[in-house]
Amino acid sequence: MQAILALEDGRIFLGQGHGSPGECQGEVVFNTSLTGYQEIATDPSYAGQIVVLTNPQIGNYGTNQADNEAAKPYIEGLIVREFSAVSSNWRSEQVTDEYMERYAVPVLAEIDTRALVRHLRNHGVMRGAISTKETNPQVLVERARNVRKMDGTDLARVVSTKSIYTFDADDSRNQSGDPLLPTSLVQSAEVRTYHVVAYDFGIKQNILRMLTREGCRVTVVPAETSADDVLALKPDGVFLSNGPGDPEPVDYAVKAIRQMLGRVPIFGICLGHQLCGLALGGRTYKLKFGHHGGNHPVRNNVTGKVEITAHNHNFAVDPDSVNANAVDLTHVDLNDNTLEGLRHKSLPLFSVQYHPEAAPGPHDSHYLFRDFRKLMEEWKG
Repeated sequence: MQAILALEDGRIFLGQGHGSPGECQGEVVFNTSLTGYQEIATDPSYAGQIVVLTNPQIGNYGTNQADNEAAKPYIEGLIVREFSAVSSNWRSEQVTDEYMERYAVPVLAEIDTRALVRHLRNHGVMRGAISTKETNPQVLVERARNVRKMDGTDLARVVSTKSIYTFDADDSRNQSGDPLLPTSLVQSAEVRTYHVVAYDFGIKQNILRMLTREGCRVTVVPAETSADDVLALKPDGVFLSNGPGDPEPVDYAVKAIRQMLGRVPIFGICLGHQLCGLALGGRTYKLKFGHHGGNHPVRNNVTGKVEITAHNHNFAVDPDSVNANAVDLTHVDLNDNTLEGLRHKSLPLFSVQYHPEAAPGPHDSHYLFRDFRKLMEEWKG
């Protein structure tokens, strides 16, 4: 099955199609993680995007339900160098080709992904279209140019849950299946003493697991939930999740954060971090090609330590726009000096741009969930 990738600037890549036959459009970004293609595919933060994986061999360990970060894949399409037709892993339940076909995700393989990534690094992320049916590249170029730009697009309300629910950490379907996880971290329901209300802007499964491992009962609410409705749930803390799209149109969340500020401890990651920056009077901007991968070095300015971290974001908070008298800049990316974390000096709020739940990625930043628990302990007195 032949397939074509057309970028909005006219660049064309020809390869082999896998997964679901058909066509998809979206913003083309690249991810440098070595493993975790299923977690990447099911991360709601990738809504509206086609993902290029730089690791050349993808699909070889198959897929399984425990590794899903959401109920389905959210990527529009997948681009790889080599796509395995078989899987070899004791946890595999379905080969990756069948998994992608099941969820209607087109896959483009057998192209020079190095050339594509260099093109995106040099020129910035751009819109693209993949098709196994359309044979005229110029038709696909025009379709790519007609894709809605990520700038100014609110996708959080699109991927968010439509109703409130309680995360059941004792349900076997919500277990990670990680044999290396210390049993002491898997706390029973009887000792979950903190009630966390988590805003779902595109929340990942492992974030919910990490919160419950810190002794939290988690209630998940839709993205557009008001501050009054959240505070009526009597939370010990509020969590602001990751999510796709531009943070600036998510003004309803910015309003809610401002109304909750100083009334309850707040912890945000990724999109949640950007929304905190906006709520504190800062600005956001779009990066040239974003941060996507599990190997970004970030310096903790408080401890001086460098953490290897997992990232998935196209937008960032402008550090010069943040009030230095009220906010400490706690983390910085050592690749490009992007602001990666902040903490309010007098109010119980902190946030990071990267993904401390590490699915996929290194575990260097798991301590942030413990910091959130300590913040709730101090607030309760």
